[in-house]
Amino acid sequence: MPRRPGSSSVLPAPPVPAVHLRAEHARSDVTARVRSGSWTRARRGAYVDSAPGCDGRVDARLALARLVAVHRQSARPPVFVRESAALVWGLPLVAPPGLVHVAQSTRPSGGSARDVLRHVVDVPQEYRVTHRGFRVTTLERTLVDCAATLDPYAGLVVADAALHRGADRDRVLAILEESAGRRGVRRARAVVEAADGGAESPGETWLRWTLLRLGLPTPETQVLVRTRSGRYWADLGYPAARLLLEYDGAEKYGRDGVAAVEALRRERRRQLAVEDAGWRVLRATSADRSDPHGLVARVRALLPPAPLIPRPDLQPPLRP
Repeated sequence: MPRRPGSSSVLPAPPVPAVHLRAEHARSDVTARVRSGSWTRARRGAYVDSAPGCDGRVDARLALARLVAVHRQSARPPVFVRESAALVWGLPLVAPPGLVHVAQSTRPSGGSARDVLRHVVDVPQEYRVTHRGFRVTTLERTLVDCAATLDPYAGLVVADAALHRGADRDRVLAILEESAGRRGVRRARAVVEAADGGAESPGETWLRWTLLRLGLPTPETQVLVRTRSGRYWADLGYPAARLLLEYDGAEKYGRDGVAAVEALRRERRRQLAVEDAGWRVLRATSADRSDPHGLVARVRALLPPAPLIPRPDLQPPLRP
């Protein structure tokens, strides 16, 4: 499948934040930095430089800082798994984990830290690797673990990004085969089947997931369109129907006013060229998340008539 030039990775992995351990600083120094707001508490005895707008809630940077702190405070470096491994790999997460996930071969003692969730699981050596200085599950094993334990959309975000970064699908399928009968494997199979390394953002993944779970045919990712003014790439599409689908997130046009206006102008010229070449373009935004059935109806109206075939294993969890 062709790929948009320069799309070798989803987003650069965020840098590993520097963590300051209380044991390495004078008590008065730690107190002063926390009171001044220059340091934010990552976990007990560990702090990270405060980021602009940081309010103490768990974001990806703070979650990664907590992981770093657990690594540095442990007598023996742990093996990070699930969402924590995804953080180390730099994979996007729908919701940063509030806990640090580690694997161990024996049951945890009652005195385990409350912000560390210790999973009693044997991670074979072939599925371990040191990445960015941390012991983690391989990219493929991380994909499977997240697909099996997260809800379908969150798991698909990780799976799409992992494949985009180079995870080997054959190895993923082999891990699933070895895991037959375990909890969550059925859902993981459905997520892996739907995963596509052509997705370049969680928004694009959400759009494709919505179409699939509500019964539309599988769209292609990274659709190449040739026009008189050049070649263009669309997020998703149905080439046989000459239909392109684009997810317009807030980050697409940037925050700078002048740059955003110019980006909108380029997007308008691009759409006119694509439409002149005989394609239709349907745009989805975050507003469509509140009415996914309406979005599917809009897309379905532009496709040849066909029955909807919903995918039960991709449905979101029921809310209590």
